[in-house]
Amino acid sequence: MKKIHRNVLVVAGVVVMAAAALLPIVRKSSADGSPPSAAGSAPTASALTVELVAPDPRNWSHNLRASGAVAAWEEVVISPETGGLRIAELAVNVGQRVAKRQLLVRLADDTARAELAKQEALVAQAEAVLQQAAGNLKRAQAVDLAGAIAPQKVDEYRANEATARASLASARADLQSARLKLAQTRIVAPDAGIVASKSGIVGNVAGAGTELYRLIRQGRIEWRAELDARQLASVRPGQPARVELPGNQAVNGKVWLVSPTLSTTTGRGIAYVSLPADGAAKVGVFASGTIELATQPAVTLPEAAVILRDGRSYVYLVGNDRRAASRPVITGRRQDGRVEIVSGLEGASRVVAKGGAFLSDGVVVSVVAAAESSAANAGGAGK
Repeated sequence: MKKIHRNVLVVAGVVVMAAAALLPIVRKSSADGSPPSAAGSAPTASALTVELVAPDPRNWSHNLRASGAVAAWEEVVISPETGGLRIAELAVNVGQRVAKRQLLVRLADDTARAELAKQEALVAQAEAVLQQAAGNLKRAQAVDLAGAIAPQKVDEYRANEATARASLASARADLQSARLKLAQTRIVAPDAGIVASKSGIVGNVAGAGTELYRLIRQGRIEWRAELDARQLASVRPGQPARVELPGNQAVNGKVWLVSPTLSTTTGRGIAYVSLPADGAAKVGVFASGTIELATQPAVTLPEAAVILRDGRSYVYLVGNDRRAASRPVITGRRQDGRVEIVSGLEGASRVVAKGGAFLSDGVVVSVVAAAESSAANAGGAGK
């Protein structure tokens, strides 16, 4: 037993001495730059294959957001000028286009024609009276040359002639009024337009000023965008606008007038945007839209390159060592799938175009061109 124990101690001593002899050799190998062990020789794997883009400077128009009602440029109320006549005909319907001087309403004209005939007779009577008075005055003046008639009688004939002449003028004025009343039984459009509403009923006796139709003058409609004082100061006639309507419809227009005053109650003014009459916009619709102001330079990136995290916007930059690093940025306008970078980015930066949400600071990425990146991502999705 003692012999076995002695042999074990001898073997252990030999192993310790061998290890002590090999230790300087291992240290020398490391100091001489010999290859590392197999465990340390594996290359660092990249986390994602990405495409890089550079910030792209562009000239973008500055869009001003606003909302307001769509209204008629001008409305025309159609009503009779004379009252007490029955509505005989309503010639047009809602939505119909009418031309200037086109017949809209015809009133019963029996009473007006009778009044006209009466006034024509009164004019004829006044003409006869005037003719008689003028003859009497002429004869009296002839006799007066011989002194056979008193001056008072001549003055009487002269007064009768003047009275008859005045009566004839009055009768002719009444005749003109009767003719005008007859003409007013035919109500025509004062201007071209579109019939917006119809409130008259055939058979009703309409009073003077009673609304029968309402027209959109010349068919012109407009969007009345409400803006505050600062916004209104940047709007000019001629600037293009786009109005978004219910049902995912939109129409283009142009600013034709800017309100010179602001409301004393709301502190807001109106930018009047002319819209096409044959478009989808309807009078009375409340819509939102944008007015395009002057163009301004913008540094832009694809929207997919900007990541929203914890309420802030970030992009990922890649350096020469292929390591990703996040950078907070401030964004601005958005157009056509791109976003404006207001601050936080230099023009020469290399930014991850998409997939930044899967990255973290310090990870190594593989950089490829756009076509190669699409193929690599597709291959990775199929595995």
